[in-house]
Amino acid sequence: MRAPADRELDRALGRRMWRMTGLAAVAGLAWAARDVPAQLGGRLTGARAERAARSPQYRDGTFHNAASTRTMVADPGRNLLKELIFGKQKRRPTAAVPLLRPADPAPTDTERELSVVWYGHASTLIEIEGHRVLLDPVWSDRCSPSVVVGPRRIHQPPVRLDELPRVDAVLISHDHYDHLDMATVRGLLTHQSAPFLVPLGVGAHLERWGVPEERIVELDWSEQHRIGGLTITATAAQHFSGRGLRRDGTLWSSWVVAGAHRKVFYTGDSGYFDGYAAIGAQHGPFDVTLMQIGAYDRAWPSIHMFPEEAVAAHLELRGGLFIPVHWATFNLALHDWSEPVDRLWAEAKARDVRLAVPRPGERVAVDDPPAVDGWWQAVA
Repeated sequence: MRAPADRELDRALGRRMWRMTGLAAVAGLAWAARDVPAQLGGRLTGARAERAARSPQYRDGTFHNAASTRTMVADPGRNLLKELIFGKQKRRPTAAVPLLRPADPAPTDTERELSVVWYGHASTLIEIEGHRVLLDPVWSDRCSPSVVVGPRRIHQPPVRLDELPRVDAVLISHDHYDHLDMATVRGLLTHQSAPFLVPLGVGAHLERWGVPEERIVELDWSEQHRIGGLTITATAAQHFSGRGLRRDGTLWSSWVVAGAHRKVFYTGDSGYFDGYAAIGAQHGPFDVTLMQIGAYDRAWPSIHMFPEEAVAAHLELRGGLFIPVHWATFNLALHDWSEPVDRLWAEAKARDVRLAVPRPGERVAVDDPPAVDGWWQAVA
C-alpha cells in the first residue's frame, strides 16, 4: 500500500500535467488563429467608403445584386448538415487528379495570341496578344481564414507561385476565401509587380495586407482600366461577398479582358441572371468564356450556376470556346466531385457548344483546343 505522501505527490503531478496540457492546447489554438484577424481583411473607410456610397450597386450600407436574391432558400424536409456528414455523394476523387506543367506556347502571331492555363478551381492565366492576366489566384492549402480548418485542396497547384511567368494584371472577382487569398497576395507582392484590379471595396483587404496604393485599381460595374494594349472591364455578376460575419461590404464582379483582336469573359462566381445577355450584347462576341460550373446546390440556386445554366449563359454571352472553372480543387458543395463536368459535357454536346476541359496546369490554345477526353472519369 502506497504512503499518503506518495499519493499526494501523484495527485500534484497529475494536476501539473493537466495544466500543462491545457496551456499547450491554448497555445496551439493561439498559433492556429494567429493570422485570422488579418485574413478577415480591411473595412471601407474614408475615400474608399465615400466612393462605394456613390455606386448604383450600394445602398443602406451594403452592395446589392441587380435583382433580389437570397444566399439560401428553404428546402422543406432536407437536412443539409446531416447530408453533409452522412450523405452518400462521392465528394472527392478516388485517385490523384492528374497535373501538368504548362507547355511552352507554340510559335504564334503575338497580335492574335490567345491561350488559357487553368491551375485549378478559379485560378487561371489568360495569355492574350502578348499580355498575361491572372485570375483569382489561390495557392494556399486551404480556402479559409485558418491554416488548420476549412476546405483543403484536393490537388496541389501544378506550379509554384514563384514559377509563374511575369503577369501584367491580377484580377479578383470577389473577396471569398476561394478567390482571394492573403498568403497568395503577399507572395505575388514578392514575385510580381503587376497591379491588382478588384471590385469596389476589395482594395481595403489588399491595403491591410501590404499592397501599395499604386498597385490597387478598384472598379465598379461597367468601369474600365487600360493595361498596355488591353481594356479590362468589370461587369455584373449575381453573388455576394464577405470574409467574416459582415456580408456584402465589398462588391463582386465578372470580367471582360479585351485586346485589339481577341476577347475573354470570366464569370467569377454568379448565379444565372439576365445580365449575361446584356454583357454579350455590349462586349461580345467572346473568343472564350471561363465559366463557373461547380459548388452549386438547389439550396443556393441564385448565387452559383448549375452546369446547364452556365452553357445557357455562354450562348447568351456569344461565346466561342467554353472552358469550365470553379471545380475539381476544393470541396465546397454536396454534389459528386465529377458531377459538374459530367453534366457540362452532356449539355455542351446537346447544344453544340465548343468545349475544352483541361487538366490542372494544361495550356489550351483557344484556336486549337484539345478534344475532350473525359480524363476526370478515370479518377472520379
